[in-house]
Amino acid sequence: MLLFENPLNASPVIFPVIECFHIAGFVLAIGTIALVDFRLLDWVMPHQTPAQLTKDTSVWTLAGLMLVICSGLMIYSTDPDMYYLNLPFLLKMACLTLAIVFHYTVLHKVALSGAPPGKSKLVAWVSLGLWAAVLFGGIFIGFTGPDLSF
Repeated sequence: MLLFENPLNASPVIFPVIECFHIAGFVLAIGTIALVDFRLLDWVMPHQTPAQLTKDTSVWTLAGLMLVICSGLMIYSTDPDMYYLNLPFLLKMACLTLAIVFHYTVLHKVALSGAPPGKSKLVAWVSLGLWAAVLFGGIFIGFTGPDLSF
């Protein structure tokens, strides 16, 4: 038995509000990252270099990631047993870690260095794939139990 009740579980309104902030953080972070990825794929903004776009969006990306992490920790605290026993959650966390590390190492290096188009496109596709895996992992958390039943 717990010595105290999590204040986030005290009201039925708190969790959905925090979840809205979590989603808004993902929109901000993944939106700015996708913009750089799309630029590396030559799909958008042909008159702006990937290096300049990376610099212009870096503060917004970081703000979105901070919002996602802070709100995610609050969401996790509402029912830790449900989350750490949930395979989609664990996969989401693994992909999130990989995506953040990939973004701040490989993607930044490629975008800022003006790498050849083939390398840039490969990096952009890997980045988009990792972030898509994070999103899909998040979607499936609510639909699966600890035994992967739906």
